[in-house]
Amino acid sequence: MLRLSPIRTFPRPVLSSRYVARRAASTVAPPPPARSYARTAAYASLFVLSTGLFAVYYFDSRAALHKYIVTPVIRYTLDPEASHRLAVRVLGSGLAPRDTLPDDEVLKVELWGEELSSPIGLAAGFDKNGEAIDGLFNLGFSWVEIGSVTPKPQPGNPKPRVFHLPSDAALINRYGFPSDGHAAVLARLRARLPAVSPYAPEFEDPLHGAERASLHPGKLLAVNLGKNKSSPPDSITDFVTGVRTFGPYADALVVNVSSPNTPGLRGMQSRTLLEELLAGVTAARDEVAASSPHKHRPKLLLKIAPDLDESELADIAAAVRATSGVDGVIVSNTTVRRPPGVSDPNKVEQGGLSGPPLKPYALATLRTLRSQLPASIPLIGCGGISSGADAFEFARAGASAVQLYTSFGYGGVGIPREVKDELTALLRKEGKTWTQVVQESVAQLSLKDAPPAPASQAEEESVREPSVKLLVEEAEELKRLLDGLGERMEKKAEEGVSLAGGAQYVAVTPRPTDP
Repeated sequence: MLRLSPIRTFPRPVLSSRYVARRAASTVAPPPPARSYARTAAYASLFVLSTGLFAVYYFDSRAALHKYIVTPVIRYTLDPEASHRLAVRVLGSGLAPRDTLPDDEVLKVELWGEELSSPIGLAAGFDKNGEAIDGLFNLGFSWVEIGSVTPKPQPGNPKPRVFHLPSDAALINRYGFPSDGHAAVLARLRARLPAVSPYAPEFEDPLHGAERASLHPGKLLAVNLGKNKSSPPDSITDFVTGVRTFGPYADALVVNVSSPNTPGLRGMQSRTLLEELLAGVTAARDEVAASSPHKHRPKLLLKIAPDLDESELADIAAAVRATSGVDGVIVSNTTVRRPPGVSDPNKVEQGGLSGPPLKPYALATLRTLRSQLPASIPLIGCGGISSGADAFEFARAGASAVQLYTSFGYGGVGIPREVKDELTALLRKEGKTWTQVVQESVAQLSLKDAPPAPASQAEEESVREPSVKLLVEEAEELKRLLDGLGERMEKKAEEGVSLAGGAQYVAVTPRPTDP
């Protein structure tokens, strides 16, 4: 039989008061140190500040952050070409600033039946390969011109080839048309288009049903066509190929014969070569329009240099007038001259000068050409425009729209809005719209229909001679008839017939004139 042993109990050890106190304290979280609050507050403040700065950076291109911090830092820490490349990359990334304000009604302009929200565009040379088209439109430009684009890829001239002239807010470049070539740029233009089903009717349309190649209402996309350095100087093939390649994907095509950095290119501004060139590119453009399902017909413009004398401008005007289908002229490209007022040491560099020192030359060229072209051919002003007052001055000289270039590099992403705001204030002060100012200037300054020239003495003699000859012939015919009547009367008298009793009347009618 099993016996259960009694359960032994052991006395519980008595804990010391110090141990109990320490254990009780360990079950309650210690209060956080004061510096953790400061760290959290610092992180929160930094987040709020960063969010605010990003909002200002992204949604307000006019912010002083861009003009006085971002742009100067980039310009002074990187060389000119590197800063240019960085700007293009940022604008093409989708993270660039944007102008969210609508354009004022007084800025509206009509070009070739298309209404644009403002006359402020961006000249070729900034986005050479079509990498930042939508980013540039988002800054408020109503016209973005990419290029120059050459048929084959080429590296351009050796570096360094871009030079800032900060003392003059100017720029000298001798890029020499560095280009990715037609195929690469065309692929980027196609990649922007809205996606459509291959079975949709819009699939056959190069623009996939879009109304404009810009894909932005109230804006135009232009492609500036350049020429490979290896091509024959007098050949038009590169330009004709460019029209056929980009015609279906652009609202406007610009034939650039004015760059000073491609040997022989400016020689194509001579009348004989220019007439051949314009005839070739207009025919190619018309072929593009004829083959388009929706008859898309891009506008065709010529871009000229500001270094032409009056006789050369007269030849250009005559070539444009003689070629049906040229829709406009851009005045102007960079200048090879160095005005006396340019003071920056970099003025000795070879290449084309742009910025404020270019403005007097561009304006003079614009005024001269405006007087030699009819009002039906609009001119686009370009060269030294950095303010609303500059744009207004170009409108007074007969420009239908204007383009920025160097001021965009110096002023940063807010310069389009800044120029538009200043221009709006000037127009409202005048009590006019941009369209009214342009219409008045163009009507006053454009070539009028010439009255018929007075006839020369030789022409008067040539007109008078047939009339006199005809009168002589009619007089001789009348004399012959009268002589015949006299002979008949004498014969009747001899026969004894009384004239009174048997008078005969002979109707004398002049011989009809030759038709």
